[in-house]
Amino acid sequence: MAYEFKAIRRVEFSETDMAGIMHYSNYFRFMETAENGFFRSLGLSIVAVPSGPPVSFPRVHAECDYMAPLQFDDEVEIHLLVREKKTKAVSYLFKFRKLNASPPFEVARGVLTVVCVRHEAGKMSACAIPKSVSDKIDPAPPDLLR
Repeated sequence: MAYEFKAIRRVEFSETDMAGIMHYSNYFRFMETAENGFFRSLGLSIVAVPSGPPVSFPRVHAECDYMAPLQFDDEVEIHLLVREKKTKAVSYLFKFRKLNASPPFEVARGVLTVVCVRHEAGKMSACAIPKSVSDKIDPAPPDLLR
């Protein structure tokens, strides 16, 4: 059972604004990079489940608090932690650390909540997370979520 995943990204020039700072919206893309990597590390895909009707995990809540800027060519670690797992939803905590600083330090913290939905007849409806997915995910220990 897994509750965390770490991804490392470098800030690209196209991800910065006129001030040379990573645009706030790109933190959400970095969160998605970590979430996709987490699913791949479990042998899963965020858009396909091995058995049963097609399901996906659209976002129902997203937030990010920014403590320090990231700039072009900064190397950042995105630490995904499973904050909460319910029957139909998963909430993630993301900790962003600037790695090319001495010492590395946290620059942002984000949260994403996703809900499992079934796709049938062109409509989406909330459903239980398939057992093949749910059995591989656990909430992180509380001390890691601080």
